[in-house]
Amino acid sequence: MSSHPGPDAPGALTVLLYSSNRRTREDVRLALGRRVARDLPPVRVEEVATQPAVLTAMDRGGVDLAILDGEAVPGGMGLCRQLKDEIRRCPPLLVLTGRPDDAWLATWSRADGVVGHPVDPVRLPAVVAQLLRGTRASSVEQA
Repeated sequence: MSSHPGPDAPGALTVLLYSSNRRTREDVRLALGRRVARDLPPVRVEEVATQPAVLTAMDRGGVDLAILDGEAVPGGMGLCRQLKDEIRRCPPLLVLTGRPDDAWLATWSRADGVVGHPVDPVRLPAVVAQLLRGTRASSVEQA
């Protein structure tokens, strides 16, 4: 019997995932799995399909990182910039871009991380882990 802590275990990290595309949400969730790195707690992915749902989840708090689909309708890049402008201690935001030429838009959006479509099951968890490590280090410094 395995005693691996699951995503609902105390201390699990919450990743908010926004995409209007069900397939993209599924691809991201599968790429992240239960744990993005051995040195980090398990992750719990909260999927939302609309911008109002993102705003509600962010207002509620408890989000450790948000992944916003730049190809969603409406798009995640404008939402990323809005969140950075409106949330005082905004958690890290990762934007999924559709084309390499969209890198400048991700910069404009002030995203903390950028990963392109299609979802790469090696690169995505690595970038998410890097962003979450930065968040955890900041939390320890502030305590």
